[in-house]
Amino acid sequence: MENFALLRSPQTIIYGRNSFDQSGTEASLLGKNALIISDKIMKNLGYVDRCETMLKSQGVNFSIYLGVESEPTDQYVSEAMSVFVQAGCDLIISIGGGSCIDTAKAVSILATNGGSIGDYIGQRKVAKVKPIPHIAIPTTAGTGSEATDVTIITDTVTDIKMMIKQPALMPAVAIVDPLLTVSSPQHVTAATGVDALSHAIEAYISQKSHPMTDTLALSAMKLIVNNLVSAYEDGENLDAREAMSLGSMQAGMAFSNASVCLVHGMSRPIGALFHVPHGYSNAMLLPAVLEFSQNSCIERLADVGRIFDPKLEQESDEVASLSAVSAVKKLCQTLNIPNLRGWGINKEQFDKAVSKMAIDALASGSPGNNPRVPTQEEIEELYDICYSYNFNGPAIVN
Repeated sequence: MENFALLRSPQTIIYGRNSFDQSGTEASLLGKNALIISDKIMKNLGYVDRCETMLKSQGVNFSIYLGVESEPTDQYVSEAMSVFVQAGCDLIISIGGGSCIDTAKAVSILATNGGSIGDYIGQRKVAKVKPIPHIAIPTTAGTGSEATDVTIITDTVTDIKMMIKQPALMPAVAIVDPLLTVSSPQHVTAATGVDALSHAIEAYISQKSHPMTDTLALSAMKLIVNNLVSAYEDGENLDAREAMSLGSMQAGMAFSNASVCLVHGMSRPIGALFHVPHGYSNAMLLPAVLEFSQNSCIERLADVGRIFDPKLEQESDEVASLSAVSAVKKLCQTLNIPNLRGWGINKEQFDKAVSKMAIDALASGSPGNNPRVPTQEEIEELYDICYSYNFNGPAIVN
């Protein structure tokens, strides 16, 4: 750990049922001409129309970009940027999952700092000019992107998911209304929920963790562990949805400041090359990566195990840490998370891509934060294990 700790978060967080109703008021404080970045699903659900009505009531003009159709790409960013410039906007509002929010983050810094989003990877270009104000409104409980200074954009030329982290990417306002997540289908609730759990666990075991991120990560884990299955089994359970929204945001704040680890490093190449949604690819990898890392973070994983089962307070850290891995495997089983083979990825194509994926994973820097830092060969072996991983099987050999 560094000699000092740093915690960044949105300037304003509005959380709770019906908080979406505050979007017009918040927008009026930040600009006069908004660009709404969303997708067709959010439009069909009526969320975009509700936002339009609230903006009109506050005298805020708006334009709309609904081109986000999958994991965010540089193409979506360019298209949204064109709408922003043509309409002369001075404010951005994102409504949707992490893809919409991440696209909006990229536009917010390009609008004032110029260039293309790929220029900013690896701090090659730093956004020194204040970004366009961004109000992030999540409709899933998973990415936590509304409270992070990270955006992940796929380069459509190289098929690399660019993980870009800069302070300017932090939204000015996060409006977290759990009522908006009720529309999430069951499979989305499962995948985004395990994604949020991955954020919390990786923030907690990260070599860059510190007391503030630990507090957020532990709180997030408790909320997610105690409510994810309920939200999955009954999407109308508002108490569970509310707890998941809060847990997801806390997990986002935790990992944004403590960094993610090996799961996310390995997950991004799978998403870029095989178009597996980010939440699913994290869920497919989490149990095997925890097994790989367990001996290097026994005390921390023991804390995770005791969140799943408080009775483990009387057991040794070794027992509790092993139980944590078993509990995560059981959770993935309950949520019907498939392995990579079950997702339908062709084995021959996967094998051909493994070396590139391992190289790209290491290049992202995330594996270097893991308690057990892997070699390229170990990552390739983990990819092979995860392809046909048995969530109900015995532990892999470390």
